[in-house]
Amino acid sequence: MGGDIIDKKEASQLKATIWIGKSGVTEQTYVEIKRQIKDRGMVKVKWLRSTEVDPEGIAVACKAKLVQTRGRTMVLTRKNK
Repeated sequence: MGGDIIDKKEASQLKATIWIGKSGVTEQTYVEIKRQIKDRGMVKVKWLRSTEVDPEGIAVACKAKLVQTRGRTMVLTRKNK
């Protein structure tokens, strides 16, 4: 990963490390997203078709930048300071 510049190809090749199940987005989901962004700089999140998810809302809640949303997958990175 090259600094703060993230391209779409890099984001699409990333493996999902967080899955949102039928319980939906929980407080623990936010905690884990924040932890992984802090540790890795980027995180890919997938969710079930039957689960309602607001990618922009999650990005705001986690103080992250929403890089890409495709279907039921989103990629978040740390915000530039």
